[in-house]
Amino acid sequence: MPESDWDRSAEAWIRFVDEGDPNRDVLLDPVMLAAAGDVRGARICDVGCGEGRFCRKLARMGASVTGADPTRALIRAAKQRDPSGEYVRSGAESLPFRSESFHLVVSYLNLIDIEDYNLAICEMARILKPDGALIVANLNGHATASMTGWTKNDSGEKLYFAIDRYLEPRGVNVSWCGINVVNYHRPLTDYMNAFLGAGLRLDFFEEPAYPDEYVRTHPDFNYDNRVPFFVVMRWSKP
Repeated sequence: MPESDWDRSAEAWIRFVDEGDPNRDVLLDPVMLAAAGDVRGARICDVGCGEGRFCRKLARMGASVTGADPTRALIRAAKQRDPSGEYVRSGAESLPFRSESFHLVVSYLNLIDIEDYNLAICEMARILKPDGALIVANLNGHATASMTGWTKNDSGEKLYFAIDRYLEPRGVNVSWCGINVVNYHRPLTDYMNAFLGAGLRLDFFEEPAYPDEYVRTHPDFNYDNRVPFFVVMRWSKP
């Protein structure tokens, strides 16, 4: 695989995750784990596993987890942090696993990084066992469609979140904490049609909000509840 933006951003990404990300640790993890249910004894594939944070969490809950990611440095870090775990360097568009191999497949904020998301979703559906489930966390379409983010008044107060060109799929260059990659914006209808076209059935859909007690002690996160930035879905394979 040729070097990608993620290869060049891998060290910055690892630092970012190690410092703690409330979007994952506080907001998304509880909902993703609830959607996964009891994973004891389950065989799980985490597609786009990065440095393996969520793989390790699932393994501690009793699952047998395989992580897959196309970024060499991230897979290397995952293996260093979890020597007994199974990690494979692979893109989501061509997963090196037999069909119907996993009880559960996890897609944790990786679809926004994949150009051919239709093929990736079909591959994730392919490796699921019948009655298995695909657990997805993704950025909300309004977040990836935003050209300017929050509109503020003269005193810096956030007034409303502006979006544009929502129905137009496109790649968007994004940068934060030394990470410089392309995220792909797509309207929700494109994702829903891709999951349905792969023969999956929607069982669960939520736009998570930060818990009230967390917002009380971290008041800046009140704005993240005014405009939910993420969706979590559970798709089952009949």
